[in-house]
Amino acid sequence: MKTLDTIALILVIIGAVNWGLIGFVQYDLLASLFGTMSALTRTLYALVGICGLYSISFLGRDRDATTTDAK
Repeated sequence: MKTLDTIALILVIIGAVNWGLIGFVQYDLLASLFGTMSALTRTLYALVGICGLYSISFLGRDRDATTTDAK
């Protein structure tokens, strides 16, 4: 499961960088690399969205199972 988590996190970071570029300088990196709304660009947008939804599960996970509460 750790591999899936890593892939999801990488794609979410790519999506966040792309949205940052769109917001700050109106530059869509994915569209410029792969074409405006091409099949590949739409697939990447969909994968980033799915990974974003999957990453919500990170919030409910125990961050460090080996750490015990200090008393």
